[in-house]
Amino acid sequence: MTDRTLKPNLPDLTIQGDEARPRGMFRGVKRFLPTSLFGRSLIIVVAPMVLLQSVVAFVFMERHWALVTQRMSEAVAGEMAAVVALLESYPEEDFEDLIRIASEDLGLRVSVLPEARLPAPSRKPFFNLLDRTLARELSEAVGKPFWIDTVGNTNVIEARILLDNKVVRIFARRSQAYATNSHIFLVWMVGTSLVLIFIAVIFLRNQIRPIQRLAKAAERFGRGHSIADLSHSGASEVRQASHALVQMSERIERQVEQRATMLAGVSHDLRTILTRFRLQLAMMEATEDNRALISDVDDMESMLNDYMSFASDNTHEATIMVDLNEVLNSLCEHARLHNVPCTYRIEGAPEIDIRPTAFKRCLGNLVSNACRYGSLLDIYARHADGQLSVAVEDNGPGIPKDAREDVFKPFFRLDEARNQDESGTGLGLAIARDIALAHGGDITLGDSRYGGLRAVLVLPV
Repeated sequence: MTDRTLKPNLPDLTIQGDEARPRGMFRGVKRFLPTSLFGRSLIIVVAPMVLLQSVVAFVFMERHWALVTQRMSEAVAGEMAAVVALLESYPEEDFEDLIRIASEDLGLRVSVLPEARLPAPSRKPFFNLLDRTLARELSEAVGKPFWIDTVGNTNVIEARILLDNKVVRIFARRSQAYATNSHIFLVWMVGTSLVLIFIAVIFLRNQIRPIQRLAKAAERFGRGHSIADLSHSGASEVRQASHALVQMSERIERQVEQRATMLAGVSHDLRTILTRFRLQLAMMEATEDNRALISDVDDMESMLNDYMSFASDNTHEATIMVDLNEVLNSLCEHARLHNVPCTYRIEGAPEIDIRPTAFKRCLGNLVSNACRYGSLLDIYARHADGQLSVAVEDNGPGIPKDAREDVFKPFFRLDEARNQDESGTGLGLAIARDIALAHGGDITLGDSRYGGLRAVLVLPV
């Protein structure tokens, strides 16, 4: 009986052509968006507010402002049409009375020009709401050729209307035909928007600050610092997350303490047995077999020390100011004892605030690894911008690129590439990286200038 897998006929969901363009557009827009929670929250608050204000402003401009300007322009155009009609009906000697009535009762300054010619068309303004509305109303109310100027004097509108043998010039105040107080609405709208945005910024900053404290506390805990003093503030969800983080840190610290106590007991018992073996072998007659047993005991003790170093917790060590010159000088002296020439250079301030024992153990493992497989050692340290990087280079056989992550695994052996001897435990680089990670840093491997391995330790200090 054949086991047959049923595969449903599903449509091809591959997005091609024009359908894939929106996703590309969204990715393009996403590059310009803020990455922080504060920036994104501010956009969530401000974007609808700006959109709403824009819609309100458009509706106001399109409806209220344009409508009021149309009504006022219609009234002014009607008054001008009445003046023109009266000028055509009155005899010429009575123009003065009409001009006086128009000035006193209508607020229009009227004059009659002898030439029967209109000026050339004037330049249209960019924002021609008044010009367009008044021209339309005058065309409907007067029905004669005319010329208007709404740009020359910002407070006065000039209109010239061509009659049979003369031109009537009429001046009117801009406020008679145009809703000039609309800017008050815009000022209030922009002002209230700025006030609301300011309140939103303050409120969001107060909400984001507890999250930032929580992130910093998690980073401190990752570096081995205590976060028992973390204050529970902010929204209920943030307070709950802070409380959960503190409880988790206490459980982890309790587990680490129990493990350290257990390892101390195991180490004590094993060292007691090894010491008993060593005493018994020392009391026995020195033979070739005894020397082999003593060598085995030494190897067991060395392995036990490596295992305890790998399993021990170094995060509770206090940080102090350490002189990098003294540390690197002692490491070079250790290399010279193994007949390996060593040089070191330091760029930046040599004083660093760090856990001295863990730091020396980490660098010591890198140096010991270089001394074991190379005949030349060079150390370069750089301390700048709150970061310390130490590069350890040798001229040994190196490590293949595809195995540079595997060598950090506990008990991993790379005999053919590194020619390890039988006494190694494969924990040196694993211990070094664990110490680096516990301090918030890392160790990377690369090619050395001397043809061997280049190990770079990076730590925040």
